[in-house]
Amino acid sequence: MKSLQNHRRIAWVAALVVVLAGCGAPEPEPVEPTPGLTAFTGARLIVGDGDTIENGTMVVRDGRIETVGSSDTVNVPEDASTVDLSGRTVTPGLINAHGHVNNVRGLEADPSFYTQEHVASQLALYARYGVTTVVSLGGDGPEAIAVRDREGGNLTHARLRVAGPVIVADSPEQAVERVNAAADMNVDYIKIRVDDNLGSSQKMPPTIYKAVIDTAHSRDLKLTAHLYYLDDAKGLLTAGADFVAHSVRDELVDDELIDLLKANDVCVCPTLMREVSTFVYEERPDWFDDPFFTRDADPAVLAALEAPEYQERIRNSQSAQTYKTQLEVAKQNLKLLSDAGIRIAMGTDTGPAARFQGYFEHGELGLMVDSGLTPMQAIVASTGDAATCMGLDSLGTLSAGKWADFVVFVGNPANNIADSHTVESVWIAGNTVPDAGN
Repeated sequence: MKSLQNHRRIAWVAALVVVLAGCGAPEPEPVEPTPGLTAFTGARLIVGDGDTIENGTMVVRDGRIETVGSSDTVNVPEDASTVDLSGRTVTPGLINAHGHVNNVRGLEADPSFYTQEHVASQLALYARYGVTTVVSLGGDGPEAIAVRDREGGNLTHARLRVAGPVIVADSPEQAVERVNAAADMNVDYIKIRVDDNLGSSQKMPPTIYKAVIDTAHSRDLKLTAHLYYLDDAKGLLTAGADFVAHSVRDELVDDELIDLLKANDVCVCPTLMREVSTFVYEERPDWFDDPFFTRDADPAVLAALEAPEYQERIRNSQSAQTYKTQLEVAKQNLKLLSDAGIRIAMGTDTGPAARFQGYFEHGELGLMVDSGLTPMQAIVASTGDAATCMGLDSLGTLSAGKWADFVVFVGNPANNIADSHTVESVWIAGNTVPDAGN
């Protein structure tokens, strides 16, 4: 009898459970999203060091990457907001290792343009194209330094690093004085030009550039060098230059230069689009019809560059035609240096008139691939390697602890570099860049 009663009791309890379940148990309390905590899921993550994570997830907290990896291994916090990036490709934000923010508006340069607002406007333009950090190598004043110094977690324009005024001097003593003045401004690098502009100006002699380099190093600053000739590159590297800010363009590089670059792990910034800018307006460039370009282009500037008299002047310019020829030498040298294991940092020398900030960086990627680099090599040169070359330790790769600066593409630029034009959104410190991808 007791056994039967027990069975009946168990059956009654089971029935009660069914009834209560049918009535509906109370829903769990919804988890409130934590501000500043977002998970980006389902994307192809191009890390910036040559690796790719298919179907990856990246967790960002307070502007920095907290966790990154394959979606089946990353635990997404319950209180994280989620952005589904399935079918998209993500790269670190592009780093321009040689650009400029300056006093140019349209095709006109005017000192009155050089304000904090204008500097920030240029950085916003760069950012809309996925360029999230700009190393401005020369022409920088207190206004740019002020913009750099207010960089924080709410950033929505490109980060900025500056070299201050380009150092020119008539003596070693004057060189020391001017480098110290720039260092006292709290610049990030020192910049010099060792170039005669195809024979039209006086070149800085070794006695002076050696004084510049030594003083820069005494102030713990890297020396970045504008150059053109192979012999000058060797002289500058022997003197201790830390960064080659342009291609060697007069002849092909040789083993001696490669050995000098390797000895101190010096990076080279090709700036191929700088050469293009000198001659391309001899006729109407194809990119004037590219919506990726025209969305931010000033029609008045395009009309001026299309004017027949302007085009004729470029066609008749001996220097423009020389740079046009030497671009092919620069492209060959890029391939030779890359194959030799020299680290390449993407740069464009954008900022001067008709060198279009943001768009030219994508042209540079294309020219790097035209030179023989793979799309992935061009991407790494524009992200992880550019960061390493310029000492930007918290940038350049999709890695835990780095700033969450990244670009979302509809296409996959690692397969086809032209897909770099498919920018859908840009993020800096985990913040969306306004109007990017439109």
